[in-house]
Amino acid sequence: MTRLRNLAATVAALVVTASPVAALAQGQGYYNGHMWGGGGWGMFFGPLMMLFWFALLVGVIVLIVRWVGGSDQIGTKRGKSDSEAMEILRQRFARGEIDKAEFEERRALLDH
Repeated sequence: MTRLRNLAATVAALVVTASPVAALAQGQGYYNGHMWGGGGWGMFFGPLMMLFWFALLVGVIVLIVRWVGGSDQIGTKRGKSDSEAMEILRQRFARGEIDKAEFEERRALLDH
């Protein structure tokens, strides 16, 4: 539930941040120093800026999906469970619950 709230807050922040940009895009007239009146550079930089913002948007969406979905936690959980299993194995060996041969056999299984 906390992740959902954080996601909603992130989306709201992005919308609020982008609102002034949309208002400024209304402009003061078609040829008033924008795009065509700037010496033709708008024809070159316009598509580049469009691609930049599109790539930024896709990147933010991917990061949010990975964060909410927890896709990079899979490797972390596996590594954590392996180290916990090895710690339990060491404790059992130290308490004398298992002998050295069994310890070595199980350690070899955990290393693979």
